[in-house]
Amino acid sequence: MKRFSTLFLVSLLSGATTLGAYKLLFDGNSSYFGKGNPITTLAPESYGRNVGLAGEAVDFTEAADKTIHSVVHVKNVSRRTVSNPMLEFFYGYGGGQQQEQIGTGSGVIISEDGYIVTNNHVIKDASEIEITLNNKKSYKAKLIGTDSKMDIALLKIDSSEKFPYTAFANSDNVKVGEWVLAVGNPYNLTSTVTAGIVSAKARDLGSGIQSFIQTDAAVNPGNSGGALVNTRGELIGINTMISSQTGSYVGYSFAVPSNNARKIIEDIMEFGNVQRGILGVEGGELNSNASKELGISETEGFYINKVSKNSGAEKAGLTKGDVIVKLDNQKIATYADLSGYINTKRPNDVVNVTYIRDAKTKTVPVTLSKNEFYSAEFKGIELENIDASDKKKFHIDYGVKIKNITNENLMQYQDELQGNIILKIDNVKAINVETVSKLLKQKDEGQSMRLEMINKQGEILRIII
Repeated sequence: MKRFSTLFLVSLLSGATTLGAYKLLFDGNSSYFGKGNPITTLAPESYGRNVGLAGEAVDFTEAADKTIHSVVHVKNVSRRTVSNPMLEFFYGYGGGQQQEQIGTGSGVIISEDGYIVTNNHVIKDASEIEITLNNKKSYKAKLIGTDSKMDIALLKIDSSEKFPYTAFANSDNVKVGEWVLAVGNPYNLTSTVTAGIVSAKARDLGSGIQSFIQTDAAVNPGNSGGALVNTRGELIGINTMISSQTGSYVGYSFAVPSNNARKIIEDIMEFGNVQRGILGVEGGELNSNASKELGISETEGFYINKVSKNSGAEKAGLTKGDVIVKLDNQKIATYADLSGYINTKRPNDVVNVTYIRDAKTKTVPVTLSKNEFYSAEFKGIELENIDASDKKKFHIDYGVKIKNITNENLMQYQDELQGNIILKIDNVKAINVETVSKLLKQKDEGQSMRLEMINKQGEILRIII
């Protein structure tokens, strides 16, 4: 009897431990990032069990029914004042007529209390935002925050009722060839569902900033901000753009991965802005020609050409010539692989970097630096990224600030230039230090450049260096 009681007690404790672990790891109300009370819900890790990879086993009806109720129609009303040239000519003023413009797109409800994720370009410059649900109910929405770099925006609608919402899947586990559904409102056709497969992951469309999921599910104007879901109706991406010369779908569409979108949302809610971490390395992805030119055998990975001073990469011992092949458990074959994974991290997060040096593979932990500290120098001008206060003060969402002047020819203008924000270099937007660095690498050292900037008084200046 005593032995039976002991076995019963052990079994009871084991069951309690298992239940507690399950609640901690998989409960929809637990935080993906382990902080506070998140507004998003993370779906259980179930990839590889029943993802519906075989065509004959796929049933889209359940996923479609779950998703169409959480995907909403987003109406953007913007107003601008249009002057009247005739009135200006005869009376010296333009009359200032108000002109209303209306844009539409899609959004995804991500919490029962009405938080909605969409694309930044869907609600950009909006005076009013109206949300219409699948049941035809409409609500005025409040803009909570945006990230123009990743084209994500967070909205909020209020109601006493609970809203249907979509849980986030782990987009790192998405497989090429996996069936997916795109749900949105193309051409104002509400609750439209299209199906396709994941055509590619970590797709770089030339900006070097985003790491898109590519799919052949039909996406058209109006789908922007809508949901890309797996066959269980879990969110794996936010449909953002199409690749087309006509403006309509021709076979390829692209979505911001759910992990990136979720990290941005959590940052906006917790910090009020997006916290970006960087490795502190510059370079490029390898291929056969690049490897031959560099005299190395590896043809895949990220080749480090420069390590930033005081960065986590420098402190960890990474150096020029190292080839990064893995971050944590994620294989790195392209620059988009690297940037896409780092964009899911915050400053002070630790990433295990696996790299090849002298034909030997090594792994080191790297603490990510804060993106605002990342700087670059060209022609004796040291640049840094602008912060949230700069954006608010000058009503801009991009630019790089002149941190210091070391160019002897410009020292006499240091007081006038230091602190100014460069908006364009040769008519190309200076989005951030990273993009400016890439742009400057294409310039010859002796080549002159036209700079458009805002000075500390908010005036636009144009100079040639």
